Amino acid sequence: MSKLLYTIEKEHHNENDLRELLMKNKNIKFVSLMGVDLGGNSIDEKIPIELFLEDINDFLKSAIQTDGSSVELYNIATLNNAKVDLMPDVNSKWYIDYNFEHFDENNLPIGTLKIPAFLIHENKKVCSRGILQKSEKYFKKSILDILKEYPHMMNNVGIESIDEIESIILTAATELEFWVNTPEDKVDLEKLYVSQSLKEQYWKRTHGVIRTCLERSLIILQELGVNPEMAHKEVGGINSSISIEGKTNHAMEQLEVSWKFSHPLQAADSELLVREVIEDVFTSNGLEVTFKAKPIHGVAGSGGHTHVGVSAKLKNNKLINLFAPRDMTQDYLSEIGYGALMGMLHNYEVLNPFVTATNDGFNRLVPGFEAPVCIVTSLGHSYEVPSRNRSVLVGLIRDIKNPKTVRFELRSPNPLSNTYLVLAGCYQVMLDGIKAAAKSKLDTKALEKELSKGLGEEGFYLDKNRVYRDENDVFEHYNLEERNDRFGIPPATVYENMKNLEIYDCKLKSLKQGDVFTDKIIDSFKTGAIEKWKKELKNRIIEENINIIRACIKIHSKENMDALDEVMWNTISDIKYNVMKDTLTRKSLFTQIREVIEEGKYEDASRLQLELSNEMEKIEKLYRQYKKNIY
Repeated sequence: MSKLLYTIEKEHHNENDLRELLMKNKNIKFVSLMGVDLGGNSIDEKIPIELFLEDINDFLKSAIQTDGSSVELYNIATLNNAKVDLMPDVNSKWYIDYNFEHFDENNLPIGTLKIPAFLIHENKKVCSRGILQKSEKYFKKSILDILKEYPHMMNNVGIESIDEIESIILTAATELEFWVNTPEDKVDLEKLYVSQSLKEQYWKRTHGVIRTCLERSLIILQELGVNPEMAHKEVGGINSSISIEGKTNHAMEQLEVSWKFSHPLQAADSELLVREVIEDVFTSNGLEVTFKAKPIHGVAGSGGHTHVGVSAKLKNNKLINLFAPRDMTQDYLSEIGYGALMGMLHNYEVLNPFVTATNDGFNRLVPGFEAPVCIVTSLGHSYEVPSRNRSVLVGLIRDIKNPKTVRFELRSPNPLSNTYLVLAGCYQVMLDGIKAAAKSKLDTKALEKELSKGLGEEGFYLDKNRVYRDENDVFEHYNLEERNDRFGIPPATVYENMKNLEIYDCKLKSLKQGDVFTDKIIDSFKTGAIEKWKKELKNRIIEENINIIRACIKIHSKENMDALDEVMWNTISDIKYNVMKDTLTRKSLFTQIREVIEEGKYEDASRLQLELSNEMEKIEKLYRQYKKNIY
């Protein structure tokens, strides 16, 4: 297996090299163009390798036509204009996706050459990869333009003149948390909750098949050039049980994998690859994998923390982190760093829809347990002591001894967020803040003061009635009303989040600059998110809750009951009726939700969804207490 071909770098994307490589590796039987639509869905199709070899140059230069109905491009690929083309990206890294359950006559796994691609509609890139590529290009050009027009922005990073700069380098990375379990295992919420509270699983040693799968995944990712840095147990999960034969019988664990930084487009491609490898390895060993943000209500959800950085490569080959100040003991950030951080916070209302666009994503974003719902950052209690405040939205990662590590960590994404659009949005809104900081001509101390301003204090860029920096645990230090007053009221549903694209339309200019996020793209993404939200709410969420309610049955009898049991059951029964049962005089919550969705009253549907969520939380908690009292 060590002799398998795993990657083809861009310098080999020519006919001679490709033909030679593929003829040597005849177990590679297929080609697949991987486009990524606005919903974050990657396309996978099997094209026999023989067709690719017939005319490699023509294959790479001319797009493959497909039907827009197969991709998520609402209001772009319409019924009367559905032609979408797949164009290979010859400047990206290509991968070989091996099927380790299907072998050729030489006992080698069958491989598929996966080529990242762009979705083209009316001669324009309308896909997630295309948007991120455009954002990278625009950000780099804009930074050079800013430094040329406002040379004082270089004073605190150790660059004397723009003539020293050879290029701007963007770096990004994500972390991937996920749950694994043996199929059909029932969730024991009490055990999960207690284990999480005691931190019995966090960073503990893995065992058995889970250890094997984790190790195999890391080895394959190394071969694919993803360069994994670490894998470990996360806070969620319970101890696995072992059968008499020494096999894992019952497993339910939360894991995390992280890997090295790369440029943004490569970072997003790598995340897709990591998910596929992990899923393939664990499922082939009889384990279920989920990348859902909140697969189990009441215990730890899974995050996809996203890191972003910006550097300048000088002509003398020196690398300068543009977020890091010249003297790390005198400043938290450079002028560019402060501008970037303020841009992300100031414009988060229009970035957030691209970060959290699903019901599952919002299930994770509830106050407490490190859920980043407040638009706030933490810098540190002093320049010498870095902050790792895990209750904030955007964390500043810095090592006083190593300025190259300075970066921002956006903590709100989840494993199924569209990383391409998240990264593109981050660089767009950061650029907006950098431009504002440059035009202000303020030094680092004045910019730190702006970021640290109090409630009701005027700023040159940040909103007056907001606080943007806090060194406290914002969930322990403030109550809900205080958090809302200081940091704003966060959206609680997909609809509320998408509505912010209208409410804060004045901030959309940060996304639109450079024609990166166009009106058409924003409208398409918003339409798709709302379509999925209402269909999932009307069908899947209601159906799941019906099953939960039907499972809440009366289990006490006259022989084993107390008055307390009867009171608790009556309370449960009342909630069941309110949520599910229609009568001649009133309609259940389920029916109300279905009707307002049918009528297009999405504001009402959003409000009723929150009411339903509260009622279901009550009934599940009450029923657990009720069952515990029955002997």
